[in-house]
Amino acid sequence: MKKSVFTSESVTRGHPDKVCDQIADRILDELLRQDPESHVACEVTCATDQVHIFGEISSDARVDYEEIARKVIAEIGYTERGHGFDAESCAVRVDLHEQSPDIARGISKKGGKELLDHGAGDQGMMFGYACRQTETLMPFPIETAHALAKRLELVRRTKLLPYLLPDGKTQVTVEFEDEKPVRVATVVVSAQHQSDVDIEQLRGDVITHVILPTLPISMVDRNTEFFINPTGRFVEGGPAADSGLTGRKIIADTYGGYARHGGGAFSGKDASKVDRSGAYMARYVAKNIVAAGLADRCEVQLSYAIGLSDPMSVRIDTFDTARVDEAIIRSMLKAHADPRPAAIIQKFNLTAPQYSKFRQQRCRTALGADGHRPGAPALRCGHA
Repeated sequence: MKKSVFTSESVTRGHPDKVCDQIADRILDELLRQDPESHVACEVTCATDQVHIFGEISSDARVDYEEIARKVIAEIGYTERGHGFDAESCAVRVDLHEQSPDIARGISKKGGKELLDHGAGDQGMMFGYACRQTETLMPFPIETAHALAKRLELVRRTKLLPYLLPDGKTQVTVEFEDEKPVRVATVVVSAQHQSDVDIEQLRGDVITHVILPTLPISMVDRNTEFFINPTGRFVEGGPAADSGLTGRKIIADTYGGYARHGGGAFSGKDASKVDRSGAYMARYVAKNIVAAGLADRCEVQLSYAIGLSDPMSVRIDTFDTARVDEAIIRSMLKAHADPRPAAIIQKFNLTAPQYSKFRQQRCRTALGADGHRPGAPALRCGHA
């Protein structure tokens, strides 16, 4: 029996990097709402009392970028003045220009090419992963870290713990036996708080109202360790304490490090960017291979070249857990999952303004709570 441990982390909506991700995706949604053909590569950074929106956007939409940024910041909970970052008083700088014509040339095919042959917006490789550790076919460590972050958000927003502030992080270390999670070894929760709260009260409240209601009771024992605000104080937080940037939480956005990542970020990018759409399709294929009972674990890699529609390579690894010949799995992929970027966009309706809600719901690869868009067909075969 092989024993091992694995750790994954998650963050709340008020984390500086997630503030930036949410602003970028809200901008993307508004552009797509007005012009579904918008091409967007929007980056955001934030620091004490300031937000900077920059990048490349080609669209017929007319958007008030500053208003969107302030609205998102307020919704997250940064509304009190005097704490170094708030929706009303922070400076918002906008530096956007149109997409490079060289990139646009690669995406839009002319001369009688079919719509689905439109090229990829960039080169790169994307990974998708699925396993049987959880009902959502996600790795247990990241799923549990996400659940803790969601719960931390809930007790703050409902005022169950009224002294909590928006910034927060969670981390879970899990013990495995032969790739099966058997025990939660440690939990770390860092929760921003008001200055007048007693640290021992906070620690007790987080254990009682965040950790214990979230963790599966069968995975916790008397040796499980809890670390809440290990430094003893977390009053200064958010962009006032640490600068934020889009795309710096890509591991939390995907599989918590349990599976590989191609390196491309998602936020602020329309689906012509294969960093986003390619990762969605890779997850969709991996999830459906596992859900159909063809394998217990599956990792899918897709790679693309700018301007070309068909992938440069497709790799499927079932880690010796396949119940059928992998040639059958590959034939299913060809029959049911068209990996061309335009086909992915069409299949999942990725020109619709829907990306903000994925951030808020902490959806893995943004295709619904179970890993694919609600209503999207699953792969089927006689071996399911």
